[in-house]
Amino acid sequence: MKRVVITGAGTINALGHSVPATLEAMREGRCGIGELEFRDVDRLAIRIGGQVRGFEAEGRFNRQQMSLYDRFTQFTLTAAEEAIEQSGLEFHGDLSAKAGVVLGNSGGGMQTLDENYRSVYEDGKNRVHPFVVPKLMNNAAAGHVSMQFNLKGPSFTVSTACASSNHAMAQAFQMVRSGMSPVMITGGSESMLCFGGVKAWEGLRVMSKDACRPFSANRNGMVQGEGAGIFVFEEYEHARARGAEILCEVIGFAMSSDAADIVMPSKQGAARAISGALQDARINASEVGYINAHGTGTAANDKTECAAVADVFGPHADSLMISSTKSMHGHLIGGTGAVELLACIMALRDGVIAPTIGYEDPDPECALDVVPNEAREAKVDVALSNAFAFGGLNAVLALRKV
Repeated sequence: MKRVVITGAGTINALGHSVPATLEAMREGRCGIGELEFRDVDRLAIRIGGQVRGFEAEGRFNRQQMSLYDRFTQFTLTAAEEAIEQSGLEFHGDLSAKAGVVLGNSGGGMQTLDENYRSVYEDGKNRVHPFVVPKLMNNAAAGHVSMQFNLKGPSFTVSTACASSNHAMAQAFQMVRSGMSPVMITGGSESMLCFGGVKAWEGLRVMSKDACRPFSANRNGMVQGEGAGIFVFEEYEHARARGAEILCEVIGFAMSSDAADIVMPSKQGAARAISGALQDARINASEVGYINAHGTGTAANDKTECAAVADVFGPHADSLMISSTKSMHGHLIGGTGAVELLACIMALRDGVIAPTIGYEDPDPECALDVVPNEAREAKVDVALSNAFAFGGLNAVLALRKV
């Protein structure tokens, strides 16, 4: 099997419009969650979120592009441009024919859906724009990334709710590792912060009205975010031959299904995915120094995840650092694992562990080192990124310092 490394990273989210800005915010423990600003927000019970502010799409995309790009596609293309520019790759000839894109997304063009439902049902219009379908479909972003960067290899979208990005990155990892493609563009995006998107989530009664406080005893729910995280996964020898800067190595992945409940998580299912990632990476549990947790801030998720970590790592669990950056940027649903992977890269490259902010009261059922409130300097050689989704769908990535 071939080795797989990351040679480019790009993002836009509530913490920043680039990777450097995002990592700076993570180091500072800055919160990107605030009051939501969009039409009819006063009709919502939940009025906070990790909204991307100051993004001027009209200045980045022309009129024709705007008619085709939902906000989640705009975010994806913005992050992809940063990632590919950092990698130094240009896609022509044989590389163009083999390189592809696999992205994770859950809600698709929710902004487009919301706007057009209003137009038809509220405003009484009988016609919608002819590009509504290609604009709102979940695979729109993958299609536009492939077209913009001349990627003619395997290209598709994975939709597994909150695990979408991790599942997508795993597919890209496996394609490069198997030799199918020397380079894959991967990650995920989401933009569900609109009236219809938030109103639907309100119905689940898992949302916080004031803050995201993962692992804290007084946590009261998750907070939605939006944005994108995109990466260049490249075969190691291919990257080395061209002198590329390597951010880290992807060394393993595993996925599992709880096969139990559509919304309630299972300790056993999460533990199988974590232990499977260790086995696939061929590493011992004691080698892991940091876990970026799924850590949504809901009572059920946090305690289940901590129990799964304790089961897999045994006594070493007390030496692990585990944090949830959702406390800063919110839960990007299908795009969340991609933005969270940046925290793993920061831990491996820079020796900085992103904190779990908003932590106030210890919870005996979450009795792990959750890096409360302030970033920490620490040497880490191996990191895991957890994603556990509705439907009982679990996906865990393992990464190593190079």
